[in-house]
Parts: sequence; structure tokens; C-alpha cells
Amino acid sequence: MNKIIYSLFTTLAVAIVGLGVSCSKDAVEEFVVPSESILVSMPGEVGTTSFASHNIASISSTSTPKGWEVVNIDMYAKTITVSDNGIGMTAEEIEKYINQIALSGATDFLEKYKDTANSIIGHFGLGFYSAFMVSKKVEIVTKSYRDGAQAVKWSCDGSPEYTLEETQKAERGTDIIMYIDDDSKEFLSESRISGILNKYCRFLPVEIAFGKKKEWKDGKQVETDEDNIINDTTPLWTRKPSELKDEDYKEFYRKLYPMSDEPLFWIHLNVDFPFNLTGVLYFPKEKSNLELQKNKILLFCNQVYVTDEVQGIVPDFLTLMHGVIDSPDIPLNVSRSYLQSDSNVKKISTYISKKVSDRLAQIFKNDRKEFEEKWNDLKIFIHYGMLTEEDFYDKANKFSLLQDTDGNKYTYEEYKNLVSAEQTDKEGNIIYLYSNDKEKEYSFIDNAKNKGYNVLLMDGQLDVALISLLEQKFEKTRFTRVDSDIIDNLIVKEERKESIIGTAQREVLTGVFESQLPKMEKKEFHVMTQAMGETAAPVMITQAEYMRRMKDMAAIQGGMSFYGDMPDMYTVLLNEEHPLIKRVLENAESACAEKLQPLNAQTESLESRRKALYDARTGKKSEDIPQSEKDELFEIEKEITAAKSEKEGILAEYAAGDNTVKQLIDITLLQNNMLTGEALNNFVKRSIELMK
Repeated sequence: MNKIIYSLFTTLAVAIVGLGVSCSKDAVEEFVVPSESILVSMPGEVGTTSFASHNIASISSTSTPKGWEVVNIDMYAKTITVSDNGIGMTAEEIEKYINQIALSGATDFLEKYKDTANSIIGHFGLGFYSAFMVSKKVEIVTKSYRDGAQAVKWSCDGSPEYTLEETQKAERGTDIIMYIDDDSKEFLSESRISGILNKYCRFLPVEIAFGKKKEWKDGKQVETDEDNIINDTTPLWTRKPSELKDEDYKEFYRKLYPMSDEPLFWIHLNVDFPFNLTGVLYFPKEKSNLELQKNKILLFCNQVYVTDEVQGIVPDFLTLMHGVIDSPDIPLNVSRSYLQSDSNVKKISTYISKKVSDRLAQIFKNDRKEFEEKWNDLKIFIHYGMLTEEDFYDKANKFSLLQDTDGNKYTYEEYKNLVSAEQTDKEGNIIYLYSNDKEKEYSFIDNAKNKGYNVLLMDGQLDVALISLLEQKFEKTRFTRVDSDIIDNLIVKEERKESIIGTAQREVLTGVFESQLPKMEKKEFHVMTQAMGETAAPVMITQAEYMRRMKDMAAIQGGMSFYGDMPDMYTVLLNEEHPLIKRVLENAESACAEKLQPLNAQTESLESRRKALYDARTGKKSEDIPQSEKDELFEIEKEITAAKSEKEGILAEYAAGDNTVKQLIDITLLQNNMLTGEALNNFVKRSIELMK
């Protein structure tokens, strides 16, 4: 017996609900009563039942009784008794519905349904067996509603053996007595049962009274005579949208998520063909962690809670939404806690996605101002959907927005029309400049604006991935972060300006600055020179778009850890035309000329001989080259390397005493949020000294 029980039911809580709610509720509803309630109560004195005082209406030809269910917990007897006044069962019905599994055996039962799993779902009597997950013995005392029916008692300890005998019971209905195992005694706690009922039954269409309401009196909590109804039998999603006001939706949201901010929008679902589905989905305010937002949609089946794992029911991006979905057409396994693949599920998923896109399009069309005001909270849903659902992208690209660093918002088409004239490079590509942080990248943004360019703000959690998607979707379009190069290199409209210094001067400049750059963990700097105009900054630090984007992607996407482990690569650009850089070069050349001149002459001679040796190799195989030439080339390479190292040492010694070089480097590092600790303190002290 245990084999089939644990293969079909997943949690002990499901056992209580499957037995105490589903079975008894179904039994009550079989009697088709207009008003029903479930009475859940705790024991009073030892050995007594707490529901004995309730007056239960008897069946008669002139009245329809009120249905009820009682859960009685006896701590001393270690039993939980579930009672109802439903249709009850005869001995023949127990044999037919309850014994079918016990008689045939678990193995035979599973073999019978192995090829038709859906046949198990809803199998009458199957839910009853979940009781053995928490019980060492289970008894059924039942009396059918049929005239002249004899009450019977069934008892089983979980083995294929059982007893069935006649007994006495005054009224129709069923009592199920579970003798709780020692390792499941937590279910004898009032708070534990209360928690289960609140989770699974808070919106059951049958009233549930759990004990009595309590009030504060004489310094303590005391019970009143009023039943404590714990559930709402007509939750908001079961009502017509025309009957509801905005405040009703907000109040229901507060009931579901007491500690959450007010939702942005909501969608009321209501369809009865080709499947039945009702519910309300909310757009919550964005949180900083995507995973924390997931699994907040509650799935119900005829108002009975099933799960909050709705993957497969709704598209993955919509698991970020909050709310309730209720459908009897979503196939579940017998424990009602896992979903099965089914054509209806796919239809429901498509329907929900369409309703969401239609609702967003409607809000955008009818009240764009409100849509824009809430864009920063909405965009995570829209971007996630566009990245994961092609069909959703096709709809959402009409109302998805791009925001620039000034806060202006544009549709994709509007933005293309805005920038295409000014931001098209010489190859005909439209360049979308963007920033991830407008404060940190302010100087680069300012440079772009001075050129007449617009800069987008792409600081969302999914914007890195979205950029790659949009580059695929947009024709002849490239996204480039505004600090990935100097502005003239980001949107190249003409050939790059020629360098105004020679190779030897470039070596001096790069050597001076490279020697003074700090050593930082997982950061590497490469110095280059370029003519950028006298008014441009003397020194700039940029980071290549490709590597930076790959590292950003590695932070949010698995399988790219290689990029994440690589150091950040930065380019230090020296503006050859800036007066300060010119002065540094002149001073360095003047101070180091005597030491550098013989080394430069030596290097020039060595490089000339190296070139001659390489030219002599042209068209020859390695074995045809004399060993003496190979040895000579090896020695030349060593001498060139040694001369280069000696020149670097000379330039470093000079640069160590040039405060202008240090100041230019530190200002640039500070501008890029890389100057901290001792280096920052030294910069402050040096700045004060320079002002004296």
C-alpha cells in the first residue's frame, strides 16, 4: 500500500487536504445543497467530541439540509476525525470504491493505469488513501442517504487486509478516523491544521468554521459563541468585472500579498470556451531580484488551492506577475500538486499571454502618460516576455519603450526616426548610444550631447540581453555604450584623423603614462595616443563594447563564466593635441633625451638587421636557414627586449617625479570611479600642494 500512496501523493499536508477537504466536500456537494459550511473544531474535554453540540438538520422530503464538515483533533487519542453529512456510502459502495486499490494491490493498480495516467485523476476513493501517509490505522463509519440504509464501519492498517462490519450511526454522512503515526504528530496541532486550511481552503466555495472566534477579555483570549469562518466563498475572481471597482481589486491584492506595494495594473480573466478559466493577474511593482518575484501566482481548481508552481500554465515571463488562476481544465495528478502536459494547458498559456499583451496595448493607447509613468516597473515583464516569447515580441515591440538620459520615452519606431539622421555612420549603420549609469558616465554622455547625439539609459536588469535581441531585430543598427570609445570613434562619419606625433614620441608618451598607472586586481590598462582636438579631454579611459558586454552577459547567464573570470580591459587614450599632453611629451623628451638617444640608435640598428634577416628567409623552409642566422636573430630579439626594458626604466624614473602625469591619471581614474583608498588620499594631498 505504501508504494502507491507515496508514488501518488507528494506531501503530508496534501494528505490532510485530500482527505479532509476534497473527499468530504465532494460528498456534501453530491447532495446538491444551496448553502453549505464546513465546521472545523478542536476537542473540549478528554474523550468527548467537540461537534456534538451542533444541531444537524435531518434529511426530509420537505427540506434541503445545510451541508457541513467537521475536523476533530483528539490530542490524547492521537486521532483526527473528519465528519460530514454528505451522501454517505453503503457496504457495497465501500467495496466498490474504497477497496478497489486494497483488494487488487498497489502493483496491480499501477499496472492497470500505467498507459493512461489521466484515468487515475479524480478516481473516486483514491484521495482517501492519502490518509495513510500520516496514519497507522484508518476507520470509516458511514451511512448512506438511501432509505433504510445500514451504517457500516471499515477499518484498515495500510495493508491489503481490512474489516467491514455493521455499526450504529444516527444520521447520513461519513466519519473518517485517522490514528496518527508518531512521526506525524505535528498534525495534531491546532496551529498546523489551521495553517493547512488557510493555505488550501481560504477560498473554498463551502464555508469553513474553524473553532470559535476569540476576543480579549479579562486579560486573556476567550472563545465566543460565534463560528470562526476562515474562508471567502465568493472571492473576487468568481465575480463579474462589471460588479467590481478598482478598490475591490486593490483590497484583494492586499489580502493575497499583505506586505506588498500597490499593484500597477491588473487583468481579469474569464473564459468558458474552449476551456474554463477565471482569475485575476496583477502587475506588481518591480523588485531588485527576478527570482524573488517568481511563483507568486496561485493556481486553484474550483476554488481549491493547488500550487504556486505555475510554470507550464503561464509563459515563463508571466511568472513574474502576481494573482490567481482558477481552472478545472488544467490536468493535475491525484495529489493536485503537480501539473501535467496537456493541449488545454498550451491553449491556456497562449490565451493568458494574449490577454496580457492586449491589456498592455490598451493601456498604452488609451493613457500613454500613465503607461510612461509606470514604465520602469512594467519593463521587466515586457522585456522578459520579448526575450523569451517570439509571439509576445511581435506584439510588444509596438508599445515597448526606450528611455533616454533626459527621461524622454519613445517607441522603437519613434526613436529610430529621432536619431537616424544624426547617428548614422559612414557604413550606413544607425548607432544607438546608451549608458548603464548616467551619473558614472556623465562626461561621456555630455560629450555625445555636445555632438548633437542622443543617449539612451539602459539600466534595467535585462537590458544587456535586450540590446543583443534588438540588434538582431533592427536592420543595420548597432548599440554602443557611450564610454566604450571617444565619441568620434563611436559614430565614425569620416576617416580617422591622422596622428600628429611620430613613433618615437608615441613610445615616450605611452611609456611615461604606463609606468604610473596603478596595479589593480582584475583590471588591465593599455595606453594609446590619438589626435582628438585641443578641446577634448587630455586623457580618457574607455572599455571596448564587446568584452564589456560579454562580461555583463556572464553575470546574468549561465555558461559564460569564462568571460566573467577575465580581467576588465581598459584603454587609456592620450589626446595628442591637448596642451597638457604636449607639455608632458616635451618635458619627457628634454629630460630623457641624453639617455634615450643611444638606446634609440641601437634599437633602430637592431630592428634594421632583424628585418634583413626576416627578408632573407622569404621562400625558405626552416631547415634551409643556416643555424648561424637563427642564433643571430635570437640574440637580436634579446637585445631589442633589453633596450626596450631599459628605455621603460628611464621613462618611469622621469615620470615618477612628474606631478602632471600623476594628476592626469588620477583625475581620469576618479572620473571613472577607480580612485579609492590610499591613491585617492594621495591625489587629494597632491592637489592641495599644486594649488599653493
